[in-house]
Amino acid sequence: MIHFYNQGCNYLPTKRLAIRRWIAKVIKQEGYTAGEINYIFCSSEYHRQLNRDFLGHDYFTDVITFEERESRVEDGVVAGEVYIDVATVTDNAEIYHSLPVNEMRRVIVHGALHLCGHKDKSPWAEKQMRRLENRYLKLLRNEML
Repeated sequence: MIHFYNQGCNYLPTKRLAIRRWIAKVIKQEGYTAGEINYIFCSSEYHRQLNRDFLGHDYFTDVITFEERESRVEDGVVAGEVYIDVATVTDNAEIYHSLPVNEMRRVIVHGALHLCGHKDKSPWAEKQMRRLENRYLKLLRNEML
C-alpha cells in the first residue's frame, strides 16, 4: 500500500489515488510489486536533519529514499520510505523552468525508481534515471488525460 504523509509542512499531492496507481504501475513495469511505501512530504529543516543523521550529508536535497532491500531482493516486493523536501522541489522547479507540480511528480517517481534499485551517483546512472523518469512521467500524463 502506498501512503502519503507530511511532516513540518502542509503539503500533500493532489490526485493521490491516480498517483498511487501510477507508482504501482511504475514498480510493476520495473518487475516488482508495490508493498508498504510511505511518501513523507516535509520541511527543508526536517529533510536536512535526516540527511545529516542518516547519510552524513549537511546540505539540502529534494529526495531521500530508504529502501527495505531485503523485501525487493527476497520476494520482489518494493517497500520503503521516500522523504521529499517540498521547498527544495519548488526551488528546483524554478531553476529547471518547470511547473512545481511537474517537478514534484518527477521527484515522486525518482523515489520509486530508487526503491526499485536504480542509482544515480554516476553521470551514466544519472542519465539513465532521467530517461526512466521521463518515460514514466509520460505514462502518468497519458493516464490522466
